[in-house]
Amino acid sequence: MGLLAGGTDECDRLGERLRHAVAGFVDAPRASVEEADRVLEEITARFTDAVAQRRRTLRTSWHDTDPDDRATSTDTEQLRLALRDYRGLADRLMRL
Repeated sequence: MGLLAGGTDECDRLGERLRHAVAGFVDAPRASVEEADRVLEEITARFTDAVAQRRRTLRTSWHDTDPDDRATSTDTEQLRLALRDYRGLADRLMRL
């Protein structure tokens, strides 16, 4: 799961904004910190959106598998894979 929907270019742009804020600290400390705050706010919003999208994708993978809720081997395998993916995502998020 990439953090930013815009990919590497977006990451580069945000990184450059943060580097610019750090470089400008001596001349304009408050403006530098305010820019760093805006960059982090944007990263946080994009991260939240990315996690929500990943959750929607995971939910779609299993949610409508069998309306009668009968356990078939295919359904069970889909559920196993979904659970594995949920666990993997949760583990990664808890390590942040």
